[in-house]
Amino acid sequence: MLRLPRFALRQPTTLAEALALLAEAGPQARVLAGGTDLLPNMKHELFTPGVLVSLAGVTELRGVTVTEDGGLSLGAMTPLSELSQHPEVLARAPALAQAAGLVAGPQLRERGTLGGNVLLDTRCQYYNQTHFWRQALGFCLKKDGALCHVVEGGQRCVAAASADTQPALMSLGATVTLVGPGGARSLPVEGLLSTDGAKPHKIAPGEVLTRVHVPPTPTGHRGAYGKLRERGAIDFPLLGVAVRLDLDGAGLVAHGDVVVTALAARPKRVTGAGELLRGRALEGSGFAAGSAFATAVARVAELAARQCKALANVPGDHAWRSEMVPVMVRRTLLAAAEGRGPVHPG
Repeated sequence: MLRLPRFALRQPTTLAEALALLAEAGPQARVLAGGTDLLPNMKHELFTPGVLVSLAGVTELRGVTVTEDGGLSLGAMTPLSELSQHPEVLARAPALAQAAGLVAGPQLRERGTLGGNVLLDTRCQYYNQTHFWRQALGFCLKKDGALCHVVEGGQRCVAAASADTQPALMSLGATVTLVGPGGARSLPVEGLLSTDGAKPHKIAPGEVLTRVHVPPTPTGHRGAYGKLRERGAIDFPLLGVAVRLDLDGAGLVAHGDVVVTALAARPKRVTGAGELLRGRALEGSGFAAGSAFATAVARVAELAARQCKALANVPGDHAWRSEMVPVMVRRTLLAAAEGRGPVHPG
């Protein structure tokens, strides 16, 4: 049986109190949100903090609010289950609602939080193992060692981003608010995420992610999230695809975006996808085989296949995962265009 290492639990009821406790404990402290990822990782001795500062009692960090401009302000401690079912999130950011609804299983979504998922640690089949297993192998670049077992001779960790909400938030142009000893700061979700799997988040010691802000989406906004996994629940993504399509009054694509995750340390935007989709009609015969939109979807899928290659960093055959990139991109684009989703084969 894997046991938790000993630690002290602190349970503040205000953000100010939480920040003070983090400052007092210093480097040995970690923030505890839902704990669905942190606690198993502690059992594997990937983290051994002496102090956990729980945010469960900080009610100001919960809830979904529609801002004056029509955007969304989402508390970092809002449960994923609530996010996936909230009518305003479903209406204004469907890809985010779908992504939240595909995280793990129902019980874990009740416990897991938006902030915890955004700050989910990167994963690797050589990293997310017991201490005994990792010691026998010789540890790795991300924890206790100086060798990458995925890329021979690699000097940068390629553990994979596995948070379903990250690509959806990137496609929506979302930002986060971080509050710490130096005050509050805001930055795009894309700017929060690092390309180094060993240090996947650009968050300073003592900082707390308090809110996620989604800008207003137009009336013609459509979005979808596709998740490839072996089972119908619980699993982390072998591949994730977030799609955004904004239509103008004539039913033409005014803005498009495709973001792919679970390949490297940060989700990847498919460069050029928006240009290929822009101006394509979704009304009338827009979905017909050979139509301009169908042709654009096929070209975006080909583009994604060239830009997105899987590594042997998570379970699942990486060659198959690479082959599934254009399949999942095509399916998720069509789901968004038709106003449905999510896409979750397997």
